[in-house]
Amino acid sequence: MVAPDNAPPDDDVLWARSLHYSHCGSPGLIGVSIGVRAGEILAVTGPRGSGKTTLLRCLSGQLLPEQGEVWFNGVALHTMGPSVRERLRRDRFGWIGPEPQLLPELRVWENAALPLLLAGTSHRRAKRAACEWLERLDIGAFARKHPGALTRAESQRVALARALVSEPAVIFADEPTAPLHRGEHALLLRTLTSAARTHEITVLLATHDGETAAAADRHVALLDGRPAGAAASPQTAFPQPPEDQAACSLSA
Repeated sequence: MVAPDNAPPDDDVLWARSLHYSHCGSPGLIGVSIGVRAGEILAVTGPRGSGKTTLLRCLSGQLLPEQGEVWFNGVALHTMGPSVRERLRRDRFGWIGPEPQLLPELRVWENAALPLLLAGTSHRRAKRAACEWLERLDIGAFARKHPGALTRAESQRVALARALVSEPAVIFADEPTAPLHRGEHALLLRTLTSAARTHEITVLLATHDGETAAAADRHVALLDGRPAGAAASPQTAFPQPPEDQAACSLSA
């Protein structure tokens, strides 16, 4: 338990301090601190290899930082055991990455409903919720098909429906539009951001694309695993400071 004067701010749904993580000896994160307010859409920007995915995986409990703290709604993720973190990810977090990662043996609606089914929601209720999101994403007609019948863009929409179906507290979106052409990119991003605002879902959006980052309320930048500069509005140009710039906090 942190001391009271070091406790996460009350309005931060996610809060992390001095995160360090390495991949086989190579630095992934070096002293990164961040605060994300409830209902905020925050873009984490930076070039490929800058640490964006590692940061999202630490904040979502998929990875345990080697040093530092991660808090969700005032509860310490970094002290949780694997089963507790897994249950938290299933019940409170949604995830969408650049690959849809659908299960080929399940039908489209079953893939979209998977978080609810794993949580014990009734078959009928889970199917209804999944089909509602598939309809909003204009792929309701594919609900009974298997993923092999879908295009890459359609599969990515199913992955977004899966991330949204349980109306989680936080969605971690790791380059979700990277494989899509412009029209599909816009549709996916518009659905994600409008759903987040309607349902008061916090979104962490990792991207190296300025147009995608512009959909966020705020963005923070990473460079070589370090904070690349103070938080800025998404309308400003991406900062490109010298590599030896001192690390600073990303917290707002």
